Amino acid sequence: MAIVAIGFVLGGILKGATGVGAPLIAVPLLAAAVDVRFAIVVFSIPNLVPNIWQVWAYRKTLLPRAFIARFVLTGMAGAAVGTWVLANVHTDWLVLGVAGALVLYIVLRLARPGWMLSYERALPLAPVAGFVAGTMQTAAGLSAPVSITFLNAMRLRRETFMPTASAFFVGLGLVQLPLLIWYGLLDTHMAALSAGALIPLVSGMPIGAWLGRKLSQQAFDRIILGVLSILAAKLIWGAFA
Repeated sequence: MAIVAIGFVLGGILKGATGVGAPLIAVPLLAAAVDVRFAIVVFSIPNLVPNIWQVWAYRKTLLPRAFIARFVLTGMAGAAVGTWVLANVHTDWLVLGVAGALVLYIVLRLARPGWMLSYERALPLAPVAGFVAGTMQTAAGLSAPVSITFLNAMRLRRETFMPTASAFFVGLGLVQLPLLIWYGLLDTHMAALSAGALIPLVSGMPIGAWLGRKLSQQAFDRIILGVLSILAAKLIWGAFA
C-alpha cells in the first residue's frame, strides 16, 4: 500500500506538471499488485475529479468548441465500448497494437522533429482519435498512446494542452463510472478505495503545477515525448510478459 501511495503521489506530480501521466505510474503499480481490472476500477475516481479541476482552472485556454465536441463526445462513446471490453474480454492484443502505433509515432517525431499536425488537419481526425482513445482508457487503463499522442502532434502549448486533455478524461469518467457500477465492478468497497486514492494523487499535483510553470515549451514537449516513450515500453513489456 505504501508503494501504491507513492505511485499516486508521483502520478499527481506528473499530472500537475503536464496535465497527464498519472495513470502511467499508478495503473502499472496497481496492476502488478493485484490485476489490470482492479487497477482500472480503483483509478476511475482519481481519473475524474482532478481533471474537473484542471478543466475549470484552464477553461479560458481550451481549444475551440468544435474540436472539443468531436474529441470528447466520441471518446465517451468509446468509453462505453471499452468498459464492456473490460468486463468481458482480455485486452493484451489491443494494448500491444496501440503500443506498436505509439512506437511508430515516436520514431516519426525523432526522425522528423519539425513535423506537426495542424488544427485544420486534426479537426476531422478528432472523432477517430477520441473513440479509439476512449476505448483504450476504459478497456486497458491507458489512452495516452492515442489521446496524448494525438494532442502532442498538434504541438499545443501547455495551457491549452492541459484543459483539452482533462476535458477528454472528464467525459470518459462520466460514462465509465455508471457503467462500472452497472457491471458490478465498482461496489462500495472499491469506491471507497478509489476515493481514498485521491489523497496521495491530489497532494502531488501542486508540486507538479509549480514545476510546470518553470518549464519552457521545449522542455514541456520533451517531457511529453519521454512519457510516451516510457508508456510504449511498459505496454510492450506488459503484453509480452
